[in-house]
Amino acid sequence: MPQNINQPSNQIRLTNVSLVRLKKGKKRFEIACYKNKVVEYREGVETDLDNVLQIPSVFLSVSKGQTAPTEDLKKAFGAKTPLNDIIMEILNKGEMQVGEKERHAQLERVHNEVIDIVAGKLVDPKNKRVYTTGMIDKALDQLSSQGGSANKHDEAKGSGTATPTNGEAGEKVKPRPTWTGVVTTKSAKSQALDAMRALIAWQPIPVTRARMRLRITCPTSILKQAAKAAAKKAVSEDGPDADGEKPTGTVKDQILSYIEQIESQDMMGSEWEVIGFVEPGAFKGLGEFMGGETKGKGRVEVLDMAITHEDN
Repeated sequence: MPQNINQPSNQIRLTNVSLVRLKKGKKRFEIACYKNKVVEYREGVETDLDNVLQIPSVFLSVSKGQTAPTEDLKKAFGAKTPLNDIIMEILNKGEMQVGEKERHAQLERVHNEVIDIVAGKLVDPKNKRVYTTGMIDKALDQLSSQGGSANKHDEAKGSGTATPTNGEAGEKVKPRPTWTGVVTTKSAKSQALDAMRALIAWQPIPVTRARMRLRITCPTSILKQAAKAAAKKAVSEDGPDADGEKPTGTVKDQILSYIEQIESQDMMGSEWEVIGFVEPGAFKGLGEFMGGETKGKGRVEVLDMAITHEDN
């Protein structure tokens, strides 16, 4: 007669999984997710948890199929914390365990995104033309091959290429930003900012930040109205990962939040006009904001596609 094989009630066998681990309360907890879905969830591409989690359970060891006892979860996360909140905390804060192929694919995806962002933000200062992604990739590869030795070279030579902290003799020069390559632990946008700073500092190819010069007009009757939507930030140097939204305010506040440098502001009859410099990446968001908030009564006019000026 065939014999029944009893499997412990707290054991669940799963295959082809991507693990997310979180250590809390002296224990390590794991959740089992579908491959590639954790990154998509954290980036907001995937919002349905059913497409992310293989099973809505918390494990002590997914490989052994050992689910976490209720008492362990209560001690670590609190007696009144619902299971779904525990899973969400692990999913958002936990460390993702991936295989070599998956890690390589993720690194390549982030790398390509960084290159695309940088290529859209920098131009040749002489002709104001953008560089191809291939040229930006090659320039960054040149910087990463230099590694951390670049600043040591600066300090050893005491060259005038870096900015001294002050005019006193014997003071060390201020180290220039370096680039050591893409990692998967930081967002593509924050890494793109690091890459741009390094390219501008070292100039393996002639580059400078690009700005669009715009004229924006809006009826004065709309300016003081409360904005219905927040202005979406472009990649800027205001923060490590400037991909969120600025707080809502008046329509005028939101328009000005897109402008990095104001050239002039004027009131002409019933219309307000501002001329200023805008990041190319913010242009689309500004146009959408103007269209939605002014219902076609406001206008955005491009005066120059790639005005350049030196950052301080």
